[in-house]
Amino acid sequence: MISQPRRHCTVELQALPSRIGQVRRIISAQLRSWHLDPLIDQAALGVTELLTNVHRHAQPDKLCTVDIELLLERLMVSVSDHDPRIPTVNRANPFDTGGRGLALIAAVSESWGVRARGDTGKSIWFTLPAPPAALAQALSPVYGATTDGPFPDFEFGTLAGEHRAATVRSVMVS
Repeated sequence: MISQPRRHCTVELQALPSRIGQVRRIISAQLRSWHLDPLIDQAALGVTELLTNVHRHAQPDKLCTVDIELLLERLMVSVSDHDPRIPTVNRANPFDTGGRGLALIAAVSESWGVRARGDTGKSIWFTLPAPPAALAQALSPVYGATTDGPFPDFEFGTLAGEHRAATVRSVMVS
């Protein structure tokens, strides 16, 4: 199931190795559509590490939700699962083949953390700063979005001689 209301995308899945690649492609395509191409590699790496952790460690199941959302000037990426155990950052030895996932997320992200959801699980999140060019395009004005409308002499709310102008205040984000 994928939902994409405005600047938010949610993918629900079972964290299996075959699905991780699919989610990377979904995240990459979504970021391209939002003109956030410079963030694709970092976001895909972070999602891969978090989904791999769910696959390897989460109990009682591997069901999880990936959320990406553009909030103000940050891309927020989170993976939620049903395991209430909070992960820790490991100090991997140079020849270890695993145990560096959260350290990688800390290295590539602006910030990261864990939100406990009681006995129902947790969410691990990280943020990436959005490039200014993407924000300028994302917030480009729509005709009439912050004006009094295209017809300055037109009056709204005319009832029994009452005249008042209505100001349009809306923003369209795709």
